[in-house]
Amino acid sequence: MGNLPAQLRAGDTDRAWMDATPNAYAYRCLPLTIANGLGWQVLNPRYLEAVWDGGDGLDAVRLHADGDSIAISHFGSGILTFHVNALFRTPPGVSMLVTGPFNEPKDAIVALSGVVETDWSPYTFTMNWKFTRPDTVVKFEAGEPIATLVPLELGRLEQLRPQTRHLASEPELAEQNAMWTESRNSFNKGLEVPGSDAQQQRWQKLYHRGSMPDGSPAARKHRTRLRMAAFQSPD
Repeated sequence: MGNLPAQLRAGDTDRAWMDATPNAYAYRCLPLTIANGLGWQVLNPRYLEAVWDGGDGLDAVRLHADGDSIAISHFGSGILTFHVNALFRTPPGVSMLVTGPFNEPKDAIVALSGVVETDWSPYTFTMNWKFTRPDTVVKFEAGEPIATLVPLELGRLEQLRPQTRHLASEPELAEQNAMWTESRNSFNKGLEVPGSDAQQQRWQKLYHRGSMPDGSPAARKHRTRLRMAAFQSPD
């Protein structure tokens, strides 16, 4: 296992599978696209192939890489481990969610997630993937994201008090929701009618534009993209 320095970049919104959808329509889903670019990504420095034979031992995962690799079989049980060769420090009370690339499915293997207290820990951490099917070669390209890092204020999350309420308890919200439901149903029916306005529009853009169902602007700031700052190198 080579001690290669971590390669880091701000979250990337592009996904090959989304590019491949007809007219790249997957990018019209703004929540999906925003999530793509959330946080920072750790990149795989070398091309890697890994295969699991279904066993629990360390030797059940076989690796082949082009030169030094940050990947090893360390835990057994069909887990592939990447060493993240960097020590992260966050402000007091801020931890780090370490998870797989958002909205980037990979056949025969799934990214595991962890939360690390990077506001005090002097320890590095690993990014782990678990095979879901044996005897299948899994490939990680050079420069492919193998982890996403998202800072979290755990104390702030613990302060939240979730509750369920009847929608009718907020009449204005209920009215807007009913208006949207009616327009959505009408729009979907219109998509089936040749030459209709719905077919010309192809998709409703209310959420994308940050508009309420009645056409008024949303009361809160609406985001159409994230701008994560790049990591700065030391002088």
